[in-house]
Amino acid sequence: MSRKNQKAPWEPEEEIIWVSKSEMKRDMEALQKLGEQLVDLKPNALAKIPLDEEMLEAIKDAQRFSKEARRRQLQRIGKLMRQVEVEPIQAALDKLNNKHNQATAELKKLEQKRDKLIENGDSMINAILVDHPDADRQHLRQLVRQANKEKAQNKPPKAYREIFQYLKELYLED
Repeated sequence: MSRKNQKAPWEPEEEIIWVSKSEMKRDMEALQKLGEQLVDLKPNALAKIPLDEEMLEAIKDAQRFSKEARRRQLQRIGKLMRQVEVEPIQAALDKLNNKHNQATAELKKLEQKRDKLIENGDSMINAILVDHPDADRQHLRQLVRQANKEKAQNKPPKAYREIFQYLKELYLED
């Protein structure tokens, strides 16, 4: 007798990778969540993401829809995501989120610098002038004096905000 459907004993067997139904469902939900992040983006940020025409059109439609139509459109986007390469899209989204985090960190540093400027006065002004020789020393001193005066009199922090705006112009617009 011959063995029709069996391999010869010297041929290596292929390894079969089993994927459970729940794992497939988790993957699909992850793609749908990625699509939802894309739908939440503003048009100028969406333009920076590498998407094909069909996907872009589906995302724009989902942005217009609400409630049940939006939910169905998000499912459609998840289905379209299975057919495209997800890594470049995820990398572009991460880059956008990182830019936002970097901007937030820079603003926090400026807030700390402003607080030190109000506390330390002239020594901090000199440190700022070392970094930015074109800064106006007299204007900074005047703003620091006004901020301290406002703080002592419990007035609204107008000069406090002006110092922040001035530092923002100096440091972020280089």
